[in-house]
Amino acid sequence: MSLSEIKSRIAAEEARAGRTPGSTTLIAVSKLQPLERVEAVLEQGHRVFGENRVQEAAGKWPALRERFAGVELHLIGPLQSNKTRQAMALFDAIHTLDRPKLARAIARIADETGHCPRLFVQVNTGEEPQKAGVAPADADAFIGEVRALDLPLEGLMCIPPVDEEPSLHFALLARIAARNGLSGLSMGMSGDFERAIAQGATHVRVGSAIFGERVYD
Repeated sequence: MSLSEIKSRIAAEEARAGRTPGSTTLIAVSKLQPLERVEAVLEQGHRVFGENRVQEAAGKWPALRERFAGVELHLIGPLQSNKTRQAMALFDAIHTLDRPKLARAIARIADETGHCPRLFVQVNTGEEPQKAGVAPADADAFIGEVRALDLPLEGLMCIPPVDEEPSLHFALLARIAARNGLSGLSMGMSGDFERAIAQGATHVRVGSAIFGERVYD
């Protein structure tokens, strides 16, 4: 599927759901994609990309940003505490804030540098033990902790369980965001982004539907 087809489907779903046109940001997930595929999407004018790993992004994006102006980079994979400083210098937004230790590290570095990416708290809506994210029951308290550190919290992120109806998880995330006065909802991927838009997603994370299947070593 082409980039233009994905954008057309996003626009159609926004219209169907009564959303403001252009209110959904498409994050093109470029993790593990060959450089030529990423360049092809950049050459079509797209500028918002997502990466899972700090190290991979650090090896790829500084050079691409020299060639293509206006790139916005989002970290959508788990962030290790020892990579926090590097991630904050590289990414415009971090979608995987999930524990107090990481929030404190971000706050400390932000105080030192005067810079902080936009932040999303990851909520483990399915309470899956193998996944990162705060439990839904703990989300309000953690959001309060992040705000007490004066961090730029924009919204929430989730990755629903693969064997459950994603709309239920998107609706849960939207309810948590609404009661905490958060407008950002990072939810929806290649297979379910239209259902996420219907539930209010402000950011959808689409990879293989744009680039093709990922290339693994």
